Amino acid sequence: MKKSEKPSQNKTERIFDEPHKNRGIRHVEDAASFLNETSDLNGDYGQTEDMYDMWGLGKREATVASHGRRMLIRLIAAILVTILAITSIFYILPRTLPGLFRGTNIELFVEKEVNLMYDDTYRVVNVSVTNVFRRADNTSDRITQVLYNEPVKVIGEDDGEYTKIRTSDGIEGYVRSSCLIEDTSSVEPDLHEYMIVISDTSKNVMTHASQGTLITQVMMNTVLYSDVKRDGVYQVALPGGGTGWVGSSGVIEIEPRGEIDVVSSRYFVSSALSLVNATYFENGITKQGISINGLIYVCSCVNGIVLPRTIEGQMEAGTSVPLEYDAVTGDLLIESIIPGDLVFLSSEEAGEQYEPALCTNTGVLLMRSSAGTTVRLCEFTADSDLASRIVTVRRVFSD
Repeated sequence: MKKSEKPSQNKTERIFDEPHKNRGIRHVEDAASFLNETSDLNGDYGQTEDMYDMWGLGKREATVASHGRRMLIRLIAAILVTILAITSIFYILPRTLPGLFRGTNIELFVEKEVNLMYDDTYRVVNVSVTNVFRRADNTSDRITQVLYNEPVKVIGEDDGEYTKIRTSDGIEGYVRSSCLIEDTSSVEPDLHEYMIVISDTSKNVMTHASQGTLITQVMMNTVLYSDVKRDGVYQVALPGGGTGWVGSSGVIEIEPRGEIDVVSSRYFVSSALSLVNATYFENGITKQGISINGLIYVCSCVNGIVLPRTIEGQMEAGTSVPLEYDAVTGDLLIESIIPGDLVFLSSEEAGEQYEPALCTNTGVLLMRSSAGTTVRLCEFTADSDLASRIVTVRRVFSD
């Protein structure tokens, strides 16, 4: 059998010999013509374009650096807008809106009525505590003490070293002029939102709400005013226009012109017991040095009843408690004296008529120690010498 004389075609040749089908393939001659067509575009193909002529861009705008400058300008503009917004919210609007809404019933813009209590004859104590002397001399008798931020009225000439003053409860005497300041804004109730009364034996006033430094230490019954209350702290106004921070524990918050609620005798006794073993100080009213009448005064104030500072005044406070005696032995029935009662004994000190004490429990008195150096708890029985010295008992707080 003869082989076919026509040589066999390979696969590639068969493809090209077949009639052309529309397969989307450009013929070789078509590709060449495409190159010829592009060569006719005014001879500009592949040449550098002028960005200004072609796209309207300047030399600066056609560079990457110009993009960074535009971003910087936008950032500055955003910062300025933010500053303007903050200024408007916190400075401009609070000062302009009240005027726009004055006379309306919109509560947000009703101005608080301010009635100042103190004129230019008043001064404010700017130290933790200072003595009030009978004469303008630190060797004279100490009548009482006044506390930090306490307002006092000037009733005598300031000789440069001492000023004669009158306390809010009518005690007159001399205090060092350097311990007083003229600015009374820190004690004006209507200028503030809260009144803060220190009920602990003392509290620290700090420069910051946390991790601040100590400004001063304030004592029990110190009154401060606040406008800012946060979780656990108050920002308080200080004499002279400054501010400080006080922790919320051990303080009583009331309205600026409010009064502390009267509590039961056990709270009064609890406050007094916090001062046990404090140094005894004639007519003192703080834990740094305190007398029994001073202790009774500050502890009563922070529990809702303002008692006099003097022994004579305290002997007339509250109601008299009849002393009861055993019909057989004639001994005092000590159960008739209950916790919270003020007890006055005949004094063993020359020149003193009465010595105050406070009943803290049945048969227990808080009083000056026998050595006269500290405030101590003393037990007594019906037939003891201490019981025989009791002259009168006054009841101020009820159960």
